[in-house]
Amino acid sequence: MPRLNRIIETALYVDDLERARDFYEVKLGLPPMLKTGTLFAYDVGGASVLLLFLRGQSLRTQMSAGGSIPPHDGSGPLHICFAVDLDELALWDERLQQQGIAIEGRMSWDRGGRSLYFRDPDGHMLELATPGLWPNY
Repeated sequence: MPRLNRIIETALYVDDLERARDFYEVKLGLPPMLKTGTLFAYDVGGASVLLLFLRGQSLRTQMSAGGSIPPHDGSGPLHICFAVDLDELALWDERLQQQGIAIEGRMSWDRGGRSLYFRDPDGHMLELATPGLWPNY
């Protein structure tokens, strides 16, 4: 059986791309890779891509010279987790507080990992986790 190697991109659906841009670019410091009227893409650590779609704007098949992308969308608060180094977790905690972002939860995992939980302006639950969260991380 062929194997899956990793997740390359993940998507969140937002109500306001400019508000999301301020949060992800300015507050979290993610570098932009693509900006259109309905989609912003961000580099996450040089290994992953975070896609922010304007909610409801990807419900039709999107056609281009290269092919087609089937319809998709999402609603409600979703969850994604960003990997961070253990020695930078306290710096992230401080940065989030300086940006006025409330920490909603903290967790110490059995394998030694630690997590911080907070929300973006669209209510998505974001997590910063250190190694030790999962057996493969």
